[in-house]
Amino acid sequence: MLKKKISAAIVNGFIFLAILSIISCQSGVPKADAAYVNKIVTWHKKRIASLTKPDGWLSLAGLFWLKEGENTFGSASTNDICFPEGKAPDTIGSFFLENGKVMVHIKPGVEVLENGSPVKSATLRNDAEGSPAILSWNTLSWFIIKRGDKYGVRLRDSGNPALKNFRGIDLFPIDSLWRIQARLEPYDSARTIAVPTVLGTINDEHSPGALVFTIKGKTYRLDPVVEPGEDQYFIIFADQTNGAETYGAGRFLLVNKPDKNGNTIIDFNRAYNPPCAFTPYATCPMPPDQNRLPVRITAGEKAYQGAGHE
Repeated sequence: MLKKKISAAIVNGFIFLAILSIISCQSGVPKADAAYVNKIVTWHKKRIASLTKPDGWLSLAGLFWLKEGENTFGSASTNDICFPEGKAPDTIGSFFLENGKVMVHIKPGVEVLENGSPVKSATLRNDAEGSPAILSWNTLSWFIIKRGDKYGVRLRDSGNPALKNFRGIDLFPIDSLWRIQARLEPYDSARTIAVPTVLGTINDEHSPGALVFTIKGKTYRLDPVVEPGEDQYFIIFADQTNGAETYGAGRFLLVNKPDKNGNTIIDFNRAYNPPCAFTPYATCPMPPDQNRLPVRITAGEKAYQGAGHE
């Protein structure tokens, strides 16, 4: 037990040193005090741990849109939905999409689990209805997603090569100057903003107002979105580093809700890549036009070099 604890401490120490070397490689020394650097390093370590979970974004192995009626699925090419060859039985069963409801029927002799228990036939709850029903076979798991009026099967593989081949994500040098004071200019409570997605659709999302801040004496604005019950704002933004140093379609950021005086902090050192930077099977929102900043934000995550696609 003691050896395991010592080994874990050594591994964590190496991870910490490795991240520090990455974030300081361009400037020699991070432009922030040690306590703040440690907070960002800890945040990014948790971020990497989430990405590399067996059911994290790197496990996505397919996205299949359902047609109305029957959709057969399995690894054989004769199916409507083809799971990875060699990863599943030739035929697993069929999905039936009827009037916005998805049912699954499993072929006799094939043991598929629903949340750990064998299932033969079931109506499947999708992700827009809360926690979706998750089906699994060996290393594969799948569930139903709803995007607009479309329903799809999202496939995960805990043995996905993207998980095994993950090479980490570089950060810009941590600089406390990118931890910027912002002021909320509230919108009308009914105001929504148009948020485009990689699917070519537009989502109308509630925005509480514009976060106004300055960089080198110039004023900028970002429109966050907020979901009921959430204690943070979600920002989808683009800047002049996109497509070269950072992911081409922009980055994400979480910001604490403003205090009673309308003030909060935008910490660009916590800017992170959307799931679409790692997999073609995500359905990411993209920055609305007003969130495209005409300035270089040299903070947070850089483009993922192991993705192999934009």
